[in-house]
Amino acid sequence: MSDKIRIGISSCLLGHNVRFDGGHKLDRLIRDVLGAYLDFVPVCPEVEVGLPTPRETLRLVGEPDRPRLVFSKSGEDITERMQNWAHRRCDELEKENLCGFIFKSKSPSSGMERVKLYDKNGVPSKQGVGVFARVFMERFPLIPVEEDGRLHDDKLRENFIESLFTVKRWRDLVERGMSSGDLVDFHSRYKLLLLAHSPQIYREMGKLVAETGRRKMETLQKDYAELLMKALRLKATVSKHINVLEHLLGYFKRELSADEKQEMLESFASYRAGHVPLIVPITLINHYVRKYDQPYLKTQYYLNPHPLELQLRNHV
Repeated sequence: MSDKIRIGISSCLLGHNVRFDGGHKLDRLIRDVLGAYLDFVPVCPEVEVGLPTPRETLRLVGEPDRPRLVFSKSGEDITERMQNWAHRRCDELEKENLCGFIFKSKSPSSGMERVKLYDKNGVPSKQGVGVFARVFMERFPLIPVEEDGRLHDDKLRENFIESLFTVKRWRDLVERGMSSGDLVDFHSRYKLLLLAHSPQIYREMGKLVAETGRRKMETLQKDYAELLMKALRLKATVSKHINVLEHLLGYFKRELSADEKQEMLESFASYRAGHVPLIVPITLINHYVRKYDQPYLKTQYYLNPHPLELQLRNHV
C-alpha cells in the first residue's frame, strides 16, 4: 500500500485544544509514531455540537442501555442534541471511507467502554459508553475501534494496527472491483493470520470462498467481511501463535537440516515461555522463507502484517 490508512480520531489526541478545560490530551505515540502510516480525520463531539471551550463538564447518568448526557453542575440534558449531531456526523464520516477510529477514553461523548455512569444516587460505575462512540459503533460495526489508553498495551496495539492494515487491503480490493479470483487470493494470503485469531472462523470463511461462482459477489463480499472482522476481534494468543508457527515449520520438512529444525523449535519454545517476543521466531522463519525460496509463504501476511518499523511484534 502506498497511501496512508484513513481513520477517525478524537481531536484532543492530536493536540487540539478542545477539552472542557481548554487543554488537550496529545498522544505522541498516536500522532508521531502511528501517524507516519495513518491519515487522521479529527472529531470532537462536544465542540462540534456547539459547546464552548472551556466549558462545564459533562457526565453520563441513568441506565447503561439508555444513558443521559448531562452537565455535571447545572444538570442540563443534551442527550438528544448530541445524538442528533452524532447521526449527522456519521453521515459525513461514511463518505470518508474510514478504516478505523481511535476514541478518547473515559469521555462521556467519545469513550468506547468503561465510561463512568452515575446512578440516581450519584454513585458511579464503569458501565457507560460515550454517546457519539455508541452511535458510531452501531453505525459502522465492521470498522476497528480502539481507545488511546488501550493502545499503550502491546497486544491490543498490535491487534488494532493489524486490523487497520487488513481493512485497508480489503477496501482497496473492493474499490478496484473484486473478482472471484481476488477473493480466493485474499483468503489464501490471510490463511495463517486468520488461523492465529480463530481456526473455526477461518474454516467458515473457507466455505464462503468455496461458493464463488455460485453466489453473487456482492453478497459474498458482505458475508466474508463480517467474518473477517469477527475473527480479527478475537485476540491472537501465544498458544494460537505457536500452532501457526508449528504449521509453518511443516512447509520446510524437506529443506531444513537437523540443526536448523532444532534452532526453529528452540525459538518456538523460548517464545512460548515468554523469554523472547514473537518477532524472534518470525524473523527466523522469514530467513528460511528466503533461503529456501518458499513462494507460498512469501505471500502470507502473517509473516509481514504491518511495517517492521513499527516494531509491534517486538513486545508481544
